[in-house]
Amino acid sequence: MRAMTTKNLFRRRRADAGRDRGAELPHVVVVGAGFAGHTAAKGLLRRLRGKARITVIDQLDHFLYLPLLPEVAVGTLEPRRIAVPLNRSLRGAELVLGTVDAVDVEARTVSWVNPDGGRGTLGYDRLVLAAGSVNKLLPIPGVTEYAHGFRSIPEALYLRDHLVRQVELAATSADPAEQRARLTFVTVGAGYTGTEVAAQGATLTALMAKSRPSLKDVPVRWMLLDLAPRVLPELDRRLSRTADRVLRKRGVEVHTGQSIAEALPGKVRLTTGEEIPTRTLIWCVGVRPDPLVADMGLLTDHGRLVVGTDLRVAGHPEVFACGDAAAVPDVTRDNALTAMTAQHATRQGALAARNVAASLGHGTPRTYKHHDLGFVVELGGTDAAANPLGIPLSGLPATLVTRGYHLVSMPGNRLRVAVDWLLDALTGRQAVGLGMVRAEHVPLDATGTSSTVTPR
Repeated sequence: MRAMTTKNLFRRRRADAGRDRGAELPHVVVVGAGFAGHTAAKGLLRRLRGKARITVIDQLDHFLYLPLLPEVAVGTLEPRRIAVPLNRSLRGAELVLGTVDAVDVEARTVSWVNPDGGRGTLGYDRLVLAAGSVNKLLPIPGVTEYAHGFRSIPEALYLRDHLVRQVELAATSADPAEQRARLTFVTVGAGYTGTEVAAQGATLTALMAKSRPSLKDVPVRWMLLDLAPRVLPELDRRLSRTADRVLRKRGVEVHTGQSIAEALPGKVRLTTGEEIPTRTLIWCVGVRPDPLVADMGLLTDHGRLVVGTDLRVAGHPEVFACGDAAAVPDVTRDNALTAMTAQHATRQGALAARNVAASLGHGTPRTYKHHDLGFVVELGGTDAAANPLGIPLSGLPATLVTRGYHLVSMPGNRLRVAVDWLLDALTGRQAVGLGMVRAEHVPLDATGTSSTVTPR
């Protein structure tokens, strides 16, 4: 055996010393890499690099920028544009690809299962729980069998293929009733996601139908249903009116105060009793906290972990929670719970990083106080609704503000997104079905996501 050189011996000793120091450093585990978790991990890396061991556990190997998912569904953006690799955006953190299914706050351990079924357990000194949310299902017969959700890239790709396929099949059908059913698209939920999907989907299908002579006299029908009295009920009424006007201009039928009562093969029955023949039911009703929260055995409020304004979990000062998983009191609204939006998730993630670092002796803690900077709604083309700093905008100015906001908010891929927008404006989009995702691979269920709710 060749003798070890002095240089190699020094390197080995330095590596061994580094491992020993790493074992002695406090261990901070972040569960979830959505808006809250990703922001928390970035802040922890900035504040504690070399002073703590930081591990991030998520079922995806990327941060998913959910607000632009509708643009993936209609082909404006390629799917990888909204997927930012964690190994690039969180350099210096240990990344674990897996789904956390148990947290033992007494033993201070986190258990997870990876995509191949392998299991693992990690101990922690500090825990940041940012598990996010999952689809909210209602006890409506047939929804899980015939509807499809919209919270992931596979679901967006499936929807794009499905829309293209319905137009193509309608164009080759000789049955007028079948044509009408295939060209009827029902979206349930008029919040951010449902409004954007209906607005942009209507543009895509109308464009496709226009280029097919056999569909010249067949109407393309989009329906947007919600029990609320108006679209975007959580936003300022001026934004709601802007979105409503754009939807109706594009031919979308907005049905407020009603929803579906049952989903059946080839049709849906509305709460009004009317039956609508359709082959497309898109479920955008909303979300609820990840089931992991309920399984922890800690105090919850509306399914979210009860925390103080410092984001610490009551009785467990080593555990911090933020984003959709946390019931954070909003001191600007008489301590009502903060809304499940990315603005809150991102700012809470930043505060969680600050307070975790302070709990380890680095910096000073703060409490959460949030003032909305405004909201943006991307409706496709040159249409959008926005109210930056309370100033209501629509049309091209709102589109510029909206897209600028998204580019600033994304943790990566900004140039790629901007180039895709430019190409779409100059050359138009390719409405083709790729057959990449089958329906059985995107079932509508309420499990398995650690991303934050459709964010703004």
